[in-house]
Amino acid sequence: MRHNYKKLLVWQKAMDLVVKTYQLLDKFPKDELFQLNAQIKKAAVSIPSNIAEGSGRKTEKEFSYFLYISHGSACELDTELSLGSRLGYLSEDDYELISKDIEEIKVMILSFEQKINPSSRD
Repeated sequence: MRHNYKKLLVWQKAMDLVVKTYQLLDKFPKDELFQLNAQIKKAAVSIPSNIAEGSGRKTEKEFSYFLYISHGSACELDTELSLGSRLGYLSEDDYELISKDIEEIKVMILSFEQKINPSSRD
């Protein structure tokens, strides 16, 4: 069964997260443009991209795999933004707000994955 990813709330929220992430990156120093900044963008974009890619796969098991990748990218994004905060590029408040969004998306991804592939529970 294939899913229309654009109708999935988790994909919509992940897209919003990408926009928020890009907006926060405007606060990073310009010398980070091709280093941490680029890595953060890659992780953020990977979240909705893997949801979309998985939705087009043939089986729910394949979709589940891409949801796990998406979840991993969300963990990576949170780590990289935490580092940005520790380096003083983001305020603690900015980091806490986006970290809450990331956590919500991670929960949604895992919940959705469990719904489409109940046999995958660890």
